[in-house]
Amino acid sequence: MNMHTVTNLPPSRAAQDVIHFHRTELGPIMSLYGRMVAAGEWRDYGISALKDVAVFCVFRRTAEHALYRIEKRPKLASKQGMYAIIGMDGRVLKRGQDLKAVLRVLERKLIRSVD
Repeated sequence: MNMHTVTNLPPSRAAQDVIHFHRTELGPIMSLYGRMVAAGEWRDYGISALKDVAVFCVFRRTAEHALYRIEKRPKLASKQGMYAIIGMDGRVLKRGQDLKAVLRVLERKLIRSVD
């Protein structure tokens, strides 16, 4: 029988460079997501934490392409803005420094006239 010792290795440099959404950023995103699910517009989401970007993807159905991507790119914070909403076709719908202001472009899709 072999005995293996578990050692705690220091986190690798690659793991430190990964960009994540913070809890304060996920709050407004999940609030919007919940309202859109209740309206029947969205049904699924996916979160990715990559080296240069954190991505929150929204899907109408699980097997489809993402309807929208909410991206966080800290390297663009001093230029165009850290947050961006990207549509299914790859167009940037809104970009800015304030996440709540950027998310308003998607909230407008929730407001419809009632016949």
